[in-house]
Amino acid sequence: MVSNNSNVGRRSMLSAVGTGLLALAGQPTSAGATRATTGVRNEDDVPETVARGEERIEQVFEYHLEQGLHHGGQLAVYRGDELVVDLAGGITGVEGDDELTKAEADPDGVETEPDSRFVLFSNTKPLAAACVHVLADDGELAFDDPIVDHWPEFADENSEKAEVTVRHVLTHQSGIPETDIDQEYDQWTDPDALAAAVEDAELQFSPGDETSYQFYSFGWITGELVRQVTGDRIDDFARENLFEPLGMDRTHIGRPEDEDVDVATLVGFEPYDRVGEPGLMAGYTTEEAAETYNRETTVQEGINPAWTGIGPARELARFYACYLNGGELDGTRVLSEEMVTTVTDLHVEEPPEDGVGTASRYGLGFQRGGAVPDRRGVPAPEVTFGHGGLGSSMTWADPESDLAFAYVVNGIRDGYEHDARISILSETVRSELT
Repeated sequence: MVSNNSNVGRRSMLSAVGTGLLALAGQPTSAGATRATTGVRNEDDVPETVARGEERIEQVFEYHLEQGLHHGGQLAVYRGDELVVDLAGGITGVEGDDELTKAEADPDGVETEPDSRFVLFSNTKPLAAACVHVLADDGELAFDDPIVDHWPEFADENSEKAEVTVRHVLTHQSGIPETDIDQEYDQWTDPDALAAAVEDAELQFSPGDETSYQFYSFGWITGELVRQVTGDRIDDFARENLFEPLGMDRTHIGRPEDEDVDVATLVGFEPYDRVGEPGLMAGYTTEEAAETYNRETTVQEGINPAWTGIGPARELARFYACYLNGGELDGTRVLSEEMVTTVTDLHVEEPPEDGVGTASRYGLGFQRGGAVPDRRGVPAPEVTFGHGGLGSSMTWADPESDLAFAYVVNGIRDGYEHDARISILSETVRSELT
């Protein structure tokens, strides 16, 4: 539990971050504008007391929508085994052939509901990793097993690639940060083609020597590993062993081909950032990412356990609540307490390249908090674990406060402004609920 003095400090820091986001959005940063982050719209509407707790969280959530940072979003937070925040607002899609207009903060469209499905991007990675956690818990594999022990075609015998272990993959140290099939979207529904691409991939560095984020290859490797060990596709394995037991009925790895489901329409927003030229995210501009991941066939239906998860925020938060509770939720156990402790511990920490950026801190399939800057807070406690998704979403679990957080939106923004948006909401939740 965070002390009252700590909360005061966090709220002061939160106000500073909030002022920065207003500047990004082109809003004035006067005292009146700062008050707007708490939901105050003008001087005539100043309340007698400043909103706190869940009311303040809701005001910040709604303010981001009002300012046009995205068209639709959801925020869900568990405290222990109780869903204490469950917000939805804005729109998730369009009616007929209408197009979303980026210049409008609230265009006509389909209302966002608490159970609306969003593209989860890299928040899919912990779901894929959880399948590996289940297999390790059941004794079907061990984290230090070479991948070739379970997937012989992964590498030639006695080659350096044959030294890649399950642990290397889960901590982004495999030496295979990319493959030739990463942008071949028409092959994403073919598990055999995905496996062949990984088998053909060459190491870019020796396993364990470096940390290089595996945008897509994390999914290709974990997906085929699960199929090699169990005979099941990872989407089917996840549904049977994780999603159904935890009541995550609307969450999937990839859009199911045999079900009629709606997924929030993505929009790529022009960056506010004027510090420098915006960088590409996984090789995409924000608009290119939105266009690509709005494709229902090939991409959304692709078996990409690193990016193509879909689902609502409330179910993502439920997933993390299970890990916070030692692998059990509402009487259903999916992992042992020992396994949860192992996979959420810190396994890799590397400073940012040339001292610029954020340190890489990883558990086994999770990103860890505690680095500066940190989208899970400013900074989040070091014990925090979770993941982020391409300019549009964030999940985390904080054992110190017993909070599990999930935030998904359909507006893809450049990394800097996305980090500011997420940090404000993350820290609001942490400061108002502890």
